[in-house]
Amino acid sequence: MSQIDIIKQLAINGLENDQEQLKETLRDLIDYSRKTRKTNFALQLQSILQDGIRRQNLGGLTTVGSKRYFNSIEEKEMEDLVLEKLTSDYTMNNLICSKEVRNNLNYFLKEQNSAKMLNELDLPISNKMLLYGPSGCGKTLTSYVIAGELKRMMYVVNLGAIVSSKLGETSKNLSKLFRRAAQENCIIFLDEFDSIGKVRDYDQDHGEMKRVVNTLLQLFDFLPKETIIIAATNQIQMIDDALKRRFDMTLELDAPTLTEIKALIKLTLEKTKVKFDNQKKINAIEKKCIGLSYYTIQRTLLTAMKRSLLDLDTNIAPKEFCINTAIWEQLIDKEKNNIEKQSQK
Repeated sequence: MSQIDIIKQLAINGLENDQEQLKETLRDLIDYSRKTRKTNFALQLQSILQDGIRRQNLGGLTTVGSKRYFNSIEEKEMEDLVLEKLTSDYTMNNLICSKEVRNNLNYFLKEQNSAKMLNELDLPISNKMLLYGPSGCGKTLTSYVIAGELKRMMYVVNLGAIVSSKLGETSKNLSKLFRRAAQENCIIFLDEFDSIGKVRDYDQDHGEMKRVVNTLLQLFDFLPKETIIIAATNQIQMIDDALKRRFDMTLELDAPTLTEIKALIKLTLEKTKVKFDNQKKINAIEKKCIGLSYYTIQRTLLTAMKRSLLDLDTNIAPKEFCINTAIWEQLIDKEKNNIEKQSQK
């Protein structure tokens, strides 16, 4: 059956309100998508199917007009706890990092892809990773790369909803999240991990956060091999030592070196026909970028590219144009000045 035939059948099943046949046809589309290497689309369809079946089993949801009313309290709570549920097209080719970080990430991915062999030899599989370093240095991108390379769905956790002022509620929320991720074989991404994994300071911290850390320790200890946890923080010194020991791999993602800055610029421009108007000044500007984050360097470069384009005063996209090097240098100087002012406060 072709993709067009499957889509036609889906429409027929939906209009006839044949739920069982609709699910079977949807499974056919998932299989077809996998065979044609549309892996992320297949994952998204599989997630939709699983959610639909689960809601039916739990009482489902009622639709009135365009509004949806959840009949399952737990389903509504899960919607709140997950900021985003996504698939990723990012690969290792999209990541600029040190050789050491790249080497460790490659081994982490190899372990996941060789799980069957490692299980046969009764060897542990690394599935918990802690990323730390300053803002804008690739922690979130690294999680997307892992999800993309492993072709796995990823939960981006909504820490604002996880952390509750009610006694014991934060620990319950974490338990629900880990349980659901295990059921769906998903990756859990916990950004700003220091907000829930703080050092248990018995003199200053209140009892609730100590209970949260204890809950995390238990969840980590009994985490299924198939479930991957990626945590990220800018302040690793605030993470409880016992929690840090639970991670199989801890990677520091720091500001780029000159070599990595050059690689980032090349990656940013490689799919465009854009060049610099003054190539001789680029080496000096690249050196000025040292100390800035990957994010800041790329953002200023893209801003310079857009401003150079807008200065052409045309509404027709040119096939080729030059970046005004002076604009980019001014943006870099401004970022460096802002950092200097912050350090003087």
